[in-house]
Amino acid sequence: MTDVTGIDHIYITVSDLARSEPFYDRVLRDALGFRKNSFTLAGDPHIQYYNRHFGYVLRPARVAGVHEPYAPGLHHFCLRVDSVADVHAVAEQLRASGIEATEATTYPQYAADYTATFFIDPDGIRLEVTNYRLERRQRHDHWDAAS
Repeated sequence: MTDVTGIDHIYITVSDLARSEPFYDRVLRDALGFRKNSFTLAGDPHIQYYNRHFGYVLRPARVAGVHEPYAPGLHHFCLRVDSVADVHAVAEQLRASGIEATEATTYPQYAADYTATFFIDPDGIRLEVTNYRLERRQRHDHWDAAS
């Protein structure tokens, strides 16, 4: 069986690149340390944010509409940082840059050590930043021992 080692890239369609780019600059580049480049594919401009692990690419939408998280498709996208302190720092930096991110809060209904901040992109896509929780670390570190 082939083992998937990660997510390579995610494409998000946006209604207005000029509106979305400054938002994602503040989130992915400034708060989370992604790098950025631009390219054209099939005549459409694309903006790529990337780190060591994956790319998050913005491309123009071809159909007008409003994102609906409870329709088929993407409900939300969650990014993981290493620690609870990192979640707090990201939430503070997002709010300082004008993004309406929630206070970093612990959600014991999800897991005893689950801390997250939530915010919404210009097209209504719900985003989250959470910490690398114990259960996820154990799953990663002891994958072969689990049944």
